[in-house]
Amino acid sequence: MTSPDTIAAIASAPGRGAIGVIRVSGSKVPQVAAGILGALPAPRQARLLSFLDAHGRSLDEGLALYFPAPASYTGEHVLEIQGHGGALIVDLLLKRLLELGCRMARPGEFTERAFLNGKIDIAQAEAIADLIDAGSAAAARAAVRSMQGEFSARIADLKARITGLRAYVEAAIDFPNEEIDFLSGEALRERLAAIFAGFESITAAARQGAMLREGLQVVIAGRPNAGKSSLLNSLAGDDVAIVTHLPGTTRDVLRCQVHLDGLPVNLVDTAGLRTAVDLVEVEGVRRARNEIARADRVLYVLDCGAALDGAALGGAALEDRTAWAAELGQLPTGAAVTLVFNKIDLTGAPAQLNESSVPPRVFVSARTGAGLDLLRAHLKSSAGYRESESGALAARRRHLDALGRARQHVQIAADTLSSTRAFELFAEDLRLAQHALGEITGEFTSDDLLGEIFGSFCIGK
Repeated sequence: MTSPDTIAAIASAPGRGAIGVIRVSGSKVPQVAAGILGALPAPRQARLLSFLDAHGRSLDEGLALYFPAPASYTGEHVLEIQGHGGALIVDLLLKRLLELGCRMARPGEFTERAFLNGKIDIAQAEAIADLIDAGSAAAARAAVRSMQGEFSARIADLKARITGLRAYVEAAIDFPNEEIDFLSGEALRERLAAIFAGFESITAAARQGAMLREGLQVVIAGRPNAGKSSLLNSLAGDDVAIVTHLPGTTRDVLRCQVHLDGLPVNLVDTAGLRTAVDLVEVEGVRRARNEIARADRVLYVLDCGAALDGAALGGAALEDRTAWAAELGQLPTGAAVTLVFNKIDLTGAPAQLNESSVPPRVFVSARTGAGLDLLRAHLKSSAGYRESESGALAARRRHLDALGRARQHVQIAADTLSSTRAFELFAEDLRLAQHALGEITGEFTSDDLLGEIFGSFCIGK
């Protein structure tokens, strides 16, 4: 499709710089180019030209590139001019383009037109935004793979497997007198097993990419003076939080991001959980509980000496302590919790990690750093993060949700096959699985979702 409007936008970063870039896309690009350049440049050749005002006077001088449709980023005629990067100069050039019949582009409209014109699918469009916003080299590599179509290709392969199975089943329904031997239970189970394996592979890669993009939300909670703020400072390697011996020093939520071998971890320090003594602390505790409810993992910090009453550090001794167990009972149901026994430097206890206990336990000293490597390793393993992200694909929560729904429909189809062999229901669940996978690449996409996706882009992209 071709939009009737020709759009223009500044594509370089705001402020003063060496080069200012402006993009134009739409059917009027040849006329616009003639107005600002004096003539339409040869396709895909950088030309040094003067940029002209309405009276033919030079506003600036720089490079101009013309990409005729459909061989352009948007699939429309595209003009890019690269002048000097002064804010005034770039603004004058943009105003001249508006005089020539362009309108200002909306955020993400260039990429939206690329999607609507079939140059990219929606997953690739999202990967472009993820590449721009990448906070680590690993996240950038995952975004590049998805931008180049690897994620979409794997979705298409999985959908093709489901389509093939559905086609055979529906053929059997339409032609019941024909002999289609694959409808034997064993043959169908083998095909379903291959589809489930495909789901496991792509979901693992997408989950890894989603972690690289969004990070792991880790909330540090516990009673006052357990060492929560000290733990935050030690993990961050900086004095992010104020630390004193006075209970209730932390009144608000403090945030800090660290990277663990490429995994972004969003650390959140919270007010100590207790019956508050003033209105400010009451609000701090309320905010702490809200953060705990949204956390991917809660590090519940305990003063090692107080929690164990000086007892031995064996498993039985821990189970006998009910004070902190009662505190954990107040956390949201289903919260992923790790007990962090802090201040082992004061008790003489060794640094150790026990991931098999429920909840997992790690013994550290925020003051000396003992055991922090064990805690970092635990955070990565509990999130399912692999340091080698060679297979990660840039993905978002909506992708994981769509994959989960698609897999659920295939599972329902498999259950139907084993219990009733109602092939009509079997085929319908496979169709629903196809539809869910199509949401990822934009085959089935609501206008509201498109607006949300492209509205998050910067103007000029």
